[in-house]
Amino acid sequence: MNNFKVHRLDVKRDNMQQNLEQFLNSLHEEVISIIPNVKPTFQFMGATAKVDFLLIVERIG
Repeated sequence: MNNFKVHRLDVKRDNMQQNLEQFLNSLHEEVISIIPNVKPTFQFMGATAKVDFLLIVERIG
């Protein structure tokens, strides 16, 4: 029987790649999916989007 665990990884634009790489290398099981939480933001130049955190689905067992 497979169980899953969902991890939340808070990231910023300037450190996202490094943080994700470190986190993935610390896992012991299979990564099923990485889901970004994309939040729309409005700035003086118009609408844009920003990633606040990533959800990482890990298969355990």
